[in-house]
Amino acid sequence: MTSMSLKNLGDVTYYDLNNEINIPVDGQIPLNKDQEALQAFLTENVIPNTKKFDTLRDRFDYLIAGNYVEQQVIDQYPFDFIEDLYSYLKAQSFHFKSFMAAYKFYAQYALKTDDNDYYLENFIDRVAMNALDFAGGDQQLAHDLADEIIHQRYQPATPSFLNAGRARRGELVSCFLIQSTDDMNTIGRTINSALQLSRIGGGVGISLSNLRGAGDPIKHIDGAASGVVPVMKLLEDSFSYSNQLGQRQGAGVVYLSVFHPDIVAFLGAKKENADEKIRLKTLSLGVTVPDKFYELCEQDADMYLFSPYDVERIYGKPFSYVDITTEYDNMVANPDIRKKKLKARELETEIGKLQQESGYPYIVNIDTANRESPIDGRIVMSNLCSEIMQVQTPSTVNNKQEYIQKGTDISCNLGSTNIVNLMTSPDFGHSVETMVRALTFVTDHSDIDVVPSIQKGNQLAHTIGLGAMGLHSYFAKNHMMYGSKDSIGFTSVYFMLLNYWTLKASNEIAKERHETFHNFEKSTYADGSYFDRYTEQDWRPKAEKVQALFKDVWLPSPEDWAALKAAVMQDGLYHQNRMAVAPNGSISYINDTTASLHPIINRIEERQEKKIGKIYYPAPYLDNDTMPYYKSAYDTDMRRVIDVYAAAQKHVDQGMSLTLFMRSTIPAGLYEWKNGRTDKMTTRDLSILRNYAYRKGIKSIYYVRTFTDDNNEVGANQCESCVI
Repeated sequence: MTSMSLKNLGDVTYYDLNNEINIPVDGQIPLNKDQEALQAFLTENVIPNTKKFDTLRDRFDYLIAGNYVEQQVIDQYPFDFIEDLYSYLKAQSFHFKSFMAAYKFYAQYALKTDDNDYYLENFIDRVAMNALDFAGGDQQLAHDLADEIIHQRYQPATPSFLNAGRARRGELVSCFLIQSTDDMNTIGRTINSALQLSRIGGGVGISLSNLRGAGDPIKHIDGAASGVVPVMKLLEDSFSYSNQLGQRQGAGVVYLSVFHPDIVAFLGAKKENADEKIRLKTLSLGVTVPDKFYELCEQDADMYLFSPYDVERIYGKPFSYVDITTEYDNMVANPDIRKKKLKARELETEIGKLQQESGYPYIVNIDTANRESPIDGRIVMSNLCSEIMQVQTPSTVNNKQEYIQKGTDISCNLGSTNIVNLMTSPDFGHSVETMVRALTFVTDHSDIDVVPSIQKGNQLAHTIGLGAMGLHSYFAKNHMMYGSKDSIGFTSVYFMLLNYWTLKASNEIAKERHETFHNFEKSTYADGSYFDRYTEQDWRPKAEKVQALFKDVWLPSPEDWAALKAAVMQDGLYHQNRMAVAPNGSISYINDTTASLHPIINRIEERQEKKIGKIYYPAPYLDNDTMPYYKSAYDTDMRRVIDVYAAAQKHVDQGMSLTLFMRSTIPAGLYEWKNGRTDKMTTRDLSILRNYAYRKGIKSIYYVRTFTDDNNEVGANQCESCVI
């Protein structure tokens, strides 16, 4: 076979054709140019550079001999089944709907020869490998899973989709949460864990709230402790050093309680004008915020920051595990706890200033997360994209770096429903059950032994995180304005359905295996109280528009929820956690849909790709009919975005990556508190939105992205390690 090398493609036309989308013709967007670019890409790049085989057997023999695919995955099935699966997939007539979708797939996901000269798979091949791998030899499940992915109702997260079936693969999960306790052994173990997780391609969330503050005593010597900032610098250097074979920087976020005595220094380390000795250039920041902070801000009161060293000494547990809202007055009154005083609103303003400048910190409303959690234990932090909310327990490490007590930490096992396509499923419930079983395979086969506390946490909890993307696409396609009453109603019902069917699937798996997640009996699932909201209220749609959207989808009644409640109380659940809404990167492009749940930024999105320059991506289903419903996030009242996320959050047991989109100059009429003025965004505007989100039950706020007057974006650099 002869063909041009992928490294030397010669003259191509598809980039130019795609770029012509951005050049209006007679005042119209020439969307046809995207289809021309797609066809040119397939003709000029994909077809001549794809290795050809006479038979499917020849192809797999080549892939196994070359150590491209894992023979064990193939050997689980009779080969005639694999041939039948391929015949079915080909009969579905899959085709990419945009140039961006095809480009992203072949650039980032398609298996290539070792010399990078040829593609070894197309989309059907990658779908088949996902189905064969994650079905674990179950032929019916493999067929069902292939059906979900080829029709793009389900999309595994990037690490799963990319690595499924490959012989030389990375991990199937790539997002982790760990915590440090207040001693040098655990700090050292935490830094080593960050190095190891970054080495295998992971994005890492780390809680530092338990560390003593600067000036706290060490061995009873006052003023000896250096605080959290030096540890943050060590972590940033660790992520920079352990950079996945030089391909990309490691990525991490550190979380700190808003009541930690180092909180001001913690925020200050991210400022542009910070001293270079302490300035953090690549490390992300997150703040855990209990109810008490909002209360003190509302009262314009003083607030006290408490020594974690003293709090742990008195309460007998690390600082993160103390309920500050409940214990605040007792801690203020206790003379044995060192404390600092400042104005709550001054700290609130500092948070707003940094969000304007950098997009950080992420905000985790930690009491909301714990109050809504059905699981016994305490949530103390989140992950690199702020959507993972799971209980943890701390570890204790001795001088040999051995675990005296092995705690439980977290790995993120994610996948997304494509809302537009799942709403056309012939069997919504069976589709979701198939997705849950695929995710279950990943959690069962994830074994992160480089960090034993993560390994233990996964083995006990069996957690998964099924989410969603394409919400704005669905709204536009069905002529609903983002944030309208009907859009909020649809969102609530959709996520109620995901909740119902993931619970039902988890219950079925628990029944089949005679196994539940650890401490199921202590959860509100076990005593049935979790289900009261569904048995005491009918969540089926009331509005005619929303009823019409679900006319072909079975919806559970309170009686159906009562039956599910009884089944769960009897046989349990296999998964401690089931749902989480992550931000979406490449997988939303491959699915030709909008990312996650947030509004689009532009009707024609401009992406800067490192290898080829600018690529333009029209919003899915964009035409004259949908155009009015595709309003930019930057021109949308963020309270309406919060309303949509809040409707979903009622049914999501974990969290959601909610991004706020702000203009540095806010147009007149966008926010009522601006009194009709066009005005600069202020820290007060961000404070109003953070408080609004908190009162609507939002568990976390991810980035704050700001569109500046000089057409730049602040806070737009989402972490590629964690964006699924």
